Amino acid sequence: MNKFLERLQSGKTIVADGATGTNLQRMGLQPGITPEDLVLDQPELILELESAFAAAGSDIILTCTFGGTGLRMKDSKYAKRMIEVNKRAAELARKAASIRSGILVAGSIGPTGLLMKPYGPLSPDEACTTFTEQVRGLVAGGVDLLVIETMFAFDEADAAFKAARTVTDLPIVVSFSYDRGVRTMMGVKPAEVIKRYKEKGAALVGANCGTSLENMEKVAKEYAATEPGFPLWIKPNAGLPRVLDGNTIFDVTPEQMGEFARKYVALGARVVGGCCGNTPEHIAAIVKSVN
Repeated sequence: MNKFLERLQSGKTIVADGATGTNLQRMGLQPGITPEDLVLDQPELILELESAFAAAGSDIILTCTFGGTGLRMKDSKYAKRMIEVNKRAAELARKAASIRSGILVAGSIGPTGLLMKPYGPLSPDEACTTFTEQVRGLVAGGVDLLVIETMFAFDEADAAFKAARTVTDLPIVVSFSYDRGVRTMMGVKPAEVIKRYKEKGAALVGANCGTSLENMEKVAKEYAATEPGFPLWIKPNAGLPRVLDGNTIFDVTPEQMGEFARKYVALGARVVGGCCGNTPEHIAAIVKSVN
């Protein structure tokens, strides 16, 4: 059996990792440099962050490939080496995961940054092609599952899901971002998301990023009310960011993240973690709280 599905069947709460981008910025990532470029340019920086999450108690480490599609990397110096970047990112996450037995690696698949037709230039075939290439790289690098995350529209999420299924039978998590309270920027509702992707065969459905911890609780409640008992993936921001003296600040404390993680678990979350602003300290607090 797949290691992730086996872990799910154990009934224990699984803790994912925290933020990639905001932590790399804190560690010195310069403006204009994408995290994906660091996979080949400064792999030791990626490994340092992912190892810190593993040491904090994360059971799942996500790859540094949120923007790893060919379309999103089109201006990167590694645009033509996109598959290699994804493969190497998975290998780095696997190395970080080796710090403790049983840590899993999830391949992160984010949106392309383009709207689908008729609202933008991206066609379904182009989206499927670029996601397929990314998935091939992640699978070659040895991921245990795939996480289609921070989605806001069905057409792009569907293209990513279809692409993943053409390449592999690994478990797939589908996670939408509700930045309008309990709606995405395209007006998609949690009830619609969980119905659609449960039917398509997703292992988990969930939410990441978003606005407040309270709004994430409302999203989880709508998921749970629509499909009682279906396993959820919940990975909120540490609140909304604010700028102070030129620095981006997230106000949610590790203790608050731990408190809300318990609420999400009570609503059916099988995997909890953190998105933007969540440091290894936040993840350690979640681990302590849910365990």
